[in-house]
Amino acid sequence: MDSIFPRDSACGGCDPVRILFITASRIGDAVLSTGLLAYLAQTYPAARFTVACGVAAADIFAAAPFVERVIPMIKRRRAGHWLDLWRATAGHYWHMVVDLRGSAMAYAVPTLRRRVVSSSWEPRHRVLHLSRVLGPSLPPLPPRLWTTPEQDRAAEALIPPGDPVIAIGPGANWGAKQWPADRFAAVVARLTAMDGVLPGARLAVFASPSERPAILPVLSAVPPDRLIDLVGRVDLATATACLRRCSLYLGNDSGLMHMAAASGVPTLGLFGPSSELFYGPWGEHCASIRGPRGFEDICHAPDYDYRSQDCMMLDLHVEAVVTAAERLWARQGVRTASAGEA
Repeated sequence: MDSIFPRDSACGGCDPVRILFITASRIGDAVLSTGLLAYLAQTYPAARFTVACGVAAADIFAAAPFVERVIPMIKRRRAGHWLDLWRATAGHYWHMVVDLRGSAMAYAVPTLRRRVVSSSWEPRHRVLHLSRVLGPSLPPLPPRLWTTPEQDRAAEALIPPGDPVIAIGPGANWGAKQWPADRFAAVVARLTAMDGVLPGARLAVFASPSERPAILPVLSAVPPDRLIDLVGRVDLATATACLRRCSLYLGNDSGLMHMAAASGVPTLGLFGPSSELFYGPWGEHCASIRGPRGFEDICHAPDYDYRSQDCMMLDLHVEAVVTAAERLWARQGVRTASAGEA
């Protein structure tokens, strides 16, 4: 990628290089964009970054040491949030604007370089699509998350050293993508049984406070002394630090699933009316599973209703998820052994 530094940037009087990074509103999409941000920070280590994103995703970027400012974009009528962003950024000269929302903002503020995501119908993962924003020859840029020492200490207090921990993300932003909680509970019971792959493991449950009533079967799936109830108790960055302390993650297609994958936890994503081809958890330590129906089978069915909150994943059975989790766990053991031999 071409340098964005002025030719005389070695002089002490030059203005600092500033990069405006405009990314998604939703947590999952924002997480998938972090690899691109990390790459820019590595390429331009002296740059100062401003990140504009949705309010829900703001905590993801606040702990990054190279991020000078995070601008939460509060959605307003008649696209007023874009006017707010323009007012907050037009007074600076930017050396680069990276716009992953395909807006006109990169052309509305003064900048030396513009990189704007293009629309694409190619059947490829979102990480691959975003990596091409900076050039067609770039390799896939895996998501990366940041935490502060304070958040790491908070995570250690919430998940102290001890038996392995299985993390569960039984929620999602749409009821149709939420696998039944009692099935999650059945999977946990199998995996933590004496003949399971993680016998006696603790269970860390991540969800929003509003999801608590729906996920009660998961919360009661293990004895209280093995339950780590994190429902509504942690911000996104502290959740990241907690996930790093877990041995395995199981969850629906959600932002939390992408956070787990970016944290390096072996991650199994459960899919139904969304596509793992585009939004599966990213990395060799990850896997996806669905029932016998593909994404298009579900969403092109005559009775499909995008407004429905009823689960569209009932053909995904407990036995299949247990088997997939066992295989993923076995893969990690093989990979660890191979790394040790190397």
